[in-house]
Amino acid sequence: MPDVAQILSRAAQGERLSLAEGTALLESRDLLALGLAANQVRQRLHPEPVVTYIIDRNINYTNICQCGCRFCAFWRREGDPQAYVIAEEELAAKIEETLKEGGTGIMLQGGLHPGLDLDYYVNLLTSIKSRYDIQLHSLSPPEIVHIAHVSGLSVKEVLSELHKAGLDSLPGGGAEILVNRVRRILSPAKITWQEWMEVMACAHDIGMRSTATMMFGHVETPEERVLHMIRVREQQDRTGGFTAFIPWSFQPGNTAIGGRAASGVDYLKTMAVARLVLDNIPNIQVSWVTQGAKTAQVALAFGANDFGSLMLEENVVSAAGVDYRVSLEEITHCIREAGFIPVQRDSSYFEVRDLRFEVRRLSLGHSEP
Repeated sequence: MPDVAQILSRAAQGERLSLAEGTALLESRDLLALGLAANQVRQRLHPEPVVTYIIDRNINYTNICQCGCRFCAFWRREGDPQAYVIAEEELAAKIEETLKEGGTGIMLQGGLHPGLDLDYYVNLLTSIKSRYDIQLHSLSPPEIVHIAHVSGLSVKEVLSELHKAGLDSLPGGGAEILVNRVRRILSPAKITWQEWMEVMACAHDIGMRSTATMMFGHVETPEERVLHMIRVREQQDRTGGFTAFIPWSFQPGNTAIGGRAASGVDYLKTMAVARLVLDNIPNIQVSWVTQGAKTAQVALAFGANDFGSLMLEENVVSAAGVDYRVSLEEITHCIREAGFIPVQRDSSYFEVRDLRFEVRRLSLGHSEP
C-alpha cells in the first residue's frame, strides 16, 4: 500500500503526484492530514490571507435540450409546456439587476437547442456588449460543439466568431467526469472528454481563458475522479489557460440516475486532493451551491481560496431539489470567520473590491464611495 503520509509530505512541498498517488489520497481515511497538506499548498500559492468571490448571474437562456443527460433535472424537449427560450426584455432586466447589485459578469448557459445556430449566439453576445459593460463568461464546451455541428463550422471557427462578438471566457461546464466510460452512463448523447478538452485547447489558443469543473459522486470510481484532475493538469501544462478548478457534488433529486449525494467528508477530501494534484491551477473554488455555506467555509481549510459567486440566479442545481441561498453579507462573514479577508473579483480573477481598504477608510472617518 502507498505510504499516505509520505505522499502528503511530498505534495505539500510541491512535488507532482501521480494518478496512483492521488487515488491513494482520495481513498485515505485521514481527513485532517489531507486538509493540512492541502492548506500548506494553498498558503504557498496564495500567501496573503485573502479569499476571493464574485458577484455575477447564471442566466439559462433556454432549457430546451436534445441531449437528455440522466443527471440533469433542468432540461426540457421542444413543445414541453415548461420549455422556453429567453425573451430579449427578460434578459435585459436580469442583466440590469445584476449591474445594480454590483455584479461584474454574466454566465450564459443553456441546453443544446436544435434550432439555434451561430448567428443567434453572435447576435445575442453583440447585443449585450453594445448595451452593457459586463463580462461574458459563457457557453460551455458542449454548447460550443453543438453550435459548430448546427452551423457546419469547426470548433475554432465558432470560438473565434463568438470571441469577436464579445465572449470573454468559457466556464468549465459539461466536464462531469473526463472519462468516457462514465460519460456513456451519465450522458450518452453528450460530447466525449476529448471533445471537451479540444474546445478548451482551442479557446486557450485564441487567447481566451476558462475554468474547469468536475461533477463527482455518482458512478465514477476514485481513480476516475483523480484521472479527471490529471487530464485537466496535463492540459494546463500545454496551454496554461485554466484560471480555476471547481469540484461540485452530484445532486440526485428529480434526476433519471438517482442515488445519494456525496457526503460533506467526501466533498472535503475531494477538495483537498484537487489542491494537491492540480499543482498548476492557481485557484480552487468552493461550491456552496451544492454543499451549503458552512461546508464551503470549512473547505477554505482544505485547499480552496475562492468562495465562488453570490449567484443572483441559479436554476440547474435547484431543479434537483437543492436550493441553498447565500447573501453577500453571509459570504463575507464566512470568509472573515474562517480567518481571511474577502476580496471581490471578476471572471478573470482580477480584483474589483478589497474590503480591507474600505474598513481602513471607515476607521479613519471616511464614508464608503
